[in-house]
Amino acid sequence: MEYKNGENRIFAVDETGKEVGEVTFSNAGDGMFIIDHTGVIDEARGQGIAQELVKHAVEKARKENKKILPLCPFAKSEFQKKTEYQEVEFKR
Repeated sequence: MEYKNGENRIFAVDETGKEVGEVTFSNAGDGMFIIDHTGVIDEARGQGIAQELVKHAVEKARKENKKILPLCPFAKSEFQKKTEYQEVEFKR
C-alpha cells in the first residue's frame, strides 16, 4: 500500500494503482486543520488502511506544527484510542 498526499487529502493506492481510501481535511487557519472524512472502499476494508490514513494525517500535523480537529467519527475514535495523537489534537 502506498500513501500519497493530495490537495486537502491523503490517499491510499494499492499495488495495481487503484485508489482504495482517503482521509480528507480542510484548513482552519494557519495552525490547524479539520479531518472531515475517512473512507476505504469495501473490498479493502479490514486491512488497517483507515488507521494508517489517520496516522499519516497526524504525522503531517506534527511536521507542519499544526493541530487537528477530528470531526470525522472514525478519526475521532482513533484520537480517543491513541494517546500519542492527543498532542496534536485541538481541544475546544
